Amino acid sequence: MDLKTANDTILIEHLQKGNKKAFDILFTKYYSPLCAFANQYVDFEDSEEIVQDIMVWFWENRETFVFEVSLKGYLFKMVKNKCFTLITRNEIKQRVLSTLHQKMQEKFDNPDFYDEEELSNKIKNAISKLPEAYREAFVLHRFHNMTYKQIAERLQVSTKTVDYRICQALKTLRIELKDYIWLLAMWLDL
Repeated sequence: MDLKTANDTILIEHLQKGNKKAFDILFTKYYSPLCAFANQYVDFEDSEEIVQDIMVWFWENRETFVFEVSLKGYLFKMVKNKCFTLITRNEIKQRVLSTLHQKMQEKFDNPDFYDEEELSNKIKNAISKLPEAYREAFVLHRFHNMTYKQIAERLQVSTKTVDYRICQALKTLRIELKDYIWLLAMWLDL
């Protein structure tokens, strides 16, 4: 049987047996439409990351995955839910940052409160202490504005690995720079 002409049900059966070609066909079939759909809610870069994350999850859970609705409907619903989660998370982060900014405005304006050079040195020192893999992913994302996908391609790892490394770097930096966390929150999204 030629998988290229197979319907989703047959492709899922092959996929659940570990057939990568079936996954590739489903990925190619749904990737662009899912990105376009997600782009109605979030920017294109985020939409690509959301769809890639879902497709990775889909592959990793292929053996235990059970469909009660059509694959197409399920994937579009997953994308929509992930978009809403991202939007909510960003709104919450913005509210927290706004609240922090308002509460700490007086301290920000006080020139004696912190020495910019001292703070810069503490940040550089904390980043330099990160394990190399974490540091590299973090620096590429935060200071070179690279997407998880771009970093993954450059480092030849998955986007999930990039996400994990950046999350671990942030956890470490939060601990290392705990005395400055409220000041750094807006700068590093800690």
